[in-house]
Amino acid sequence: MNILSVENLAKSYGERVLFENVSFGLVKGQKVAVVAKNGSGKSTMFQLLMDPNSADSGNVIFRDGVRIGYLNQDSKFPEDLTIEEAILQSSGEKVSMLNRYNQMIENGELEGDEFNDLVVAMENNGVWELEGKMKEILGNLKVHDIQRKIGELSGGQLKRVALAALLLDEPDLMLLDEPTNHLDFDMIEWLEQYLNNPEFTILLITHDRYFLDAVCNEIIEIDLNQIFSYKGGYIYYLEKKADREFNAQRVADKAKSLLKTELEWYRRMPKARTTKSKSRMDNVHEIKKVATSVKKSKSLEIDAKFSRLGSKICEFNKVSHSFGDLKILDKFDYVFKKGEKIGIVGGNGTGKSTFLKILTQELEPNTGTVDIGETIVLGHYKQEGLTFRPDFKVIDVLKEFAEIVELRDGKKISASQLLTQFHFDPKVQHNLVSKLSGGEKRRLYLLTILIQSPNFLILDEPTNDLDLDTLSTLEEYLMDFPGCLIIVSHDRSFLDRLSDHLFVFKGNAEIKDFPGTYTQYREKYKQEVKEKKKEVVVDKAPKEKVEKDNKKVSYKVQFEFDQTEKRMEELEAKKLELEAKVANESLETDALMEVSNEIGKIVDELDELFIRWSELSEEME
Repeated sequence: MNILSVENLAKSYGERVLFENVSFGLVKGQKVAVVAKNGSGKSTMFQLLMDPNSADSGNVIFRDGVRIGYLNQDSKFPEDLTIEEAILQSSGEKVSMLNRYNQMIENGELEGDEFNDLVVAMENNGVWELEGKMKEILGNLKVHDIQRKIGELSGGQLKRVALAALLLDEPDLMLLDEPTNHLDFDMIEWLEQYLNNPEFTILLITHDRYFLDAVCNEIIEIDLNQIFSYKGGYIYYLEKKADREFNAQRVADKAKSLLKTELEWYRRMPKARTTKSKSRMDNVHEIKKVATSVKKSKSLEIDAKFSRLGSKICEFNKVSHSFGDLKILDKFDYVFKKGEKIGIVGGNGTGKSTFLKILTQELEPNTGTVDIGETIVLGHYKQEGLTFRPDFKVIDVLKEFAEIVELRDGKKISASQLLTQFHFDPKVQHNLVSKLSGGEKRRLYLLTILIQSPNFLILDEPTNDLDLDTLSTLEEYLMDFPGCLIIVSHDRSFLDRLSDHLFVFKGNAEIKDFPGTYTQYREKYKQEVKEKKKEVVVDKAPKEKVEKDNKKVSYKVQFEFDQTEKRMEELEAKKLELEAKVANESLETDALMEVSNEIGKIVDELDELFIRWSELSEEME
C-alpha cells in the first residue's frame, strides 16, 4: 500500500503553468529524487504535499497515521532557544514522549496508568536512547555546542540543526529539499550512509549527482508541465530521457507528415460534407494534437566572450598571512598557468576564504606580494549570491552591466536576447527578481559574472541550487574555458570533472597541491586514516614480560581516561565554534586576534591531553 498517492495535481501562477495532471505514488522504503529545470515547480510540489489545499486541483493522499518530515530551504526555530531545546521541542512522536515524561516527573505525576503506559511506550520506541542519538547525529553534522542559542547560528548551521531534528524524529516519509547544501564532504558521505537505511522512505530534491546515485534508485522529472518516471540512477535517467525525447519527436514528425496529407484532402474536399468526411475531420484535430505535442526545449546556451589573456597570469611570492597566532598562509609561492583548473578543498577555518580574498586583492597579506597580469579580468562568483534592489526586474539586473553584449564569435545581441538564451522567458524578464526561485537567482547571478568577459574565474560554491541541466551546460562551458579557473565546491561530481589538481587546505598554513581529482584524493585520504588507526592500535612489545591476562583497570585510571576524553570533546567543539567565527571574517581585527589566540591555547591543551589519553589507553589494554 502506498505511503503517499498524488493524483492529477496541478499548480499555476497566472498564465504560468508549473505542472498539471501530475500523478505518482511512494511505497515504504522507496527513495526517489525529483529533478527539473529551475523554476519548474520542484519546491512548490513539496509545499503542496504539505498543504494540498494550495493546489489548483488534484488530490494528495497519505496513508492513515503517516508522519511526515519536511526539510525546506528556510528552516526556522525561535532564536532564544538553545540547539538542544530547539530539537527537543520539535513535533516528533519520540520527542513528544520524552517531553511529556519530563513534564510528568516535574509535576510529580508518577502514579496512574498514563505514566505507566508512557514508560512502556518509551521503552518500545527506543526513546531512552534519544539523547545519545541526538548527540551522534549532531556530531556527524559538526554541531557540537548544543547549548548555543539558535539566534547565534549562521544559515548553514541552522540548516544542519533542522536536518538533525528531522533525522532524529525518523518520520515515515522524509521530504528533503537540497539536503546537501551547507554540508562538507564528510557530512555528505555520512548522510548518504545514514539515509540508505531500508526502513526510510524519501522524496528529495538535489543537484548533487553523486548523492542522488548513492541514495536514490528512482527519478521523477517535471518536464513539459507533467511527470516522467525513471527506475534507475542518474546515468540511466539521462539515457532514458534521451530515448523518450527521441521517440516523442519521431511520433510528432510522423503526425506532422500525416497532418499535411489530411489538410491537403481537406482543402480539396467539396463543401457538402458527409458523415464520413466529418469523422475524418475530427481525426485531423487529433493528429494535430500529436503533431504539436512535442515542444522543442532549447538547450541553455553559454557563449560568453573571453577577454584576451597575456603571458602573465598571477604570481604569489612568499605570501604570509595570519590572525594572531592562527596562521593562514606561510611564505606561499605559486605561479598560475594559462588554462589550469584548480579545485580548493578544506575544512572551515583553514584559510580558503582568506586565500580568495588575497587573490582578488580584497585583503592585503601581512608579507609577500601578489602580482596579477595586466590582461587579467577576474570574475568572482561568491557563495552569498546575488544582491539586488527590491524594485529591480530581471532585465534591470543585466542592463546594469550592459544593454548590448558581444559573444565569443563576435556577434552582438541585446540583454533580453541573452537572458532568453539563459532560459529566462521574455515574460519572466519583466518580473521582479525577488519573485525568482533560488535556482533562478543563482543562474541570473552566474550570467552577470560571465557577461563581464572574465579570463580568470573564481567560483565559490557555484552548484548550490542550480538544476542539473544548468550544471551540465556550465561544466561543458568551463571544460573549454581557456583562462584560469578556481573552484570551491562540495559537489564531488563537479570537482571531479573540472579540476586538474587540488589545493588542499589542512589548517595552520599547510596547503597541499594534490595532483588528481577529488575522488582520487578522498580515496588516498581514507587510506591514510586507516593506516594511522592501525598504528594507534598496534601492540608494542613491552620491555619486560608482564602478565596481563587477569589485569583489571583501576577505577582511578578509568575515571581519568573518561574525564580526559570528555574534556577533549569539549575543546574540539569549542575549537570548531571559534574556527567558524574566523572563517566568517566579520570580526574586527582585535577581536579576530583574540579568537585566534584562544584557538592556539585550545590546540596546545589538546596536544597535552592527547598525550595523556594515549598513555591511559596503553594502561587500559
